[in-house]
Amino acid sequence: MSKSLRWTREQTQALFEQPLLELLFSAQQIHRQHFDSRQIQVSTLLSIKTGSCPEDCKYCPQSARYKTGLAAEPLMEVELVLASARQAKAAGSSRFCMGAAWKNPQDRDLPYLEQMVAGVKALGMESCMTLGSLTDRQAQRLADAGLDYYNHNLDTSPEYYNKIITTRSYQERLDTLDKVRQAGIKVCSGGIVGLGESVTDRAELLMQLANLPAPPESVPINMLVKVAGTPLEHTEDVDPFDFIRTIAVARIMMPTSYVRLSAGREKMSEQTQAMCFMAGANSIFYGCKLLTTPNPAQNSDLKLFKKLGLNPENSVIEQTGSELVAQVNKQMLEADTELFYNAGR
Repeated sequence: MSKSLRWTREQTQALFEQPLLELLFSAQQIHRQHFDSRQIQVSTLLSIKTGSCPEDCKYCPQSARYKTGLAAEPLMEVELVLASARQAKAAGSSRFCMGAAWKNPQDRDLPYLEQMVAGVKALGMESCMTLGSLTDRQAQRLADAGLDYYNHNLDTSPEYYNKIITTRSYQERLDTLDKVRQAGIKVCSGGIVGLGESVTDRAELLMQLANLPAPPESVPINMLVKVAGTPLEHTEDVDPFDFIRTIAVARIMMPTSYVRLSAGREKMSEQTQAMCFMAGANSIFYGCKLLTTPNPAQNSDLKLFKKLGLNPENSVIEQTGSELVAQVNKQMLEADTELFYNAGR
């Protein structure tokens, strides 16, 4: 669709109603027009400040409102963050994302955050942060420090949003995305499938993202990870084909965006993940955790990549096959500490 046109509800809903194989064929054609179909962008996410979040997001174990057994941790020291970034780069990640469980950062935190961004950039990696809402000044300071991406998910449709979150408005999220864009930072924004939403809600979410003044450069599509103690722990599972369909529609509506197969991969079969890649997903979070929830280990991802003939984009790892898996297994033994988290929300 032309950048001058906006997606309508009818057009978006029609995509969701297409026969699945026809939809996948269209999505794959569009994907190949803009990307190398064998390249997968690989990111690692570190929780730099964990738990005690004042928000009431019903899916999140980091909310202080729910008893999930998660231990709160203060903002990590800069050098510990950069040590994790070095380990992530050695394991093959090209982007290092840093997440803090805040409603919004305080100005006193900015000098430390700026040092983290600068340190990650000095390693030759792309940098990303997700810190909650930002002021114009905070967004500009992060931009000046060299931040490449800022993640702030819309989560679901405007109509369903208040059933999931009441402590931050939908408009606040849109305002933060606008501030980030105005500061010159690339936008990372997506949502979650499996919150109890309808297919119409999924269509509305993708329409909101695609109709932003400029679509997000990165669009994470998460499958809900149900955590005991959160209000959504007993939510009904989503059919894998419905998730794959959402990936395909995202690819068609945002043809030049990286579509990230994000949280929930640990519960997905290799076949489901393969169909997501066929549907146009071309980015993953890499490693053992997504902030505070499980994620497939690097060696599992590398084995799947080999089976499918996929390659990590801009990877620093040069070996292939069994040598590559053996190297990552060794690195995982060294990297998997209490301070090292690969993650995504």
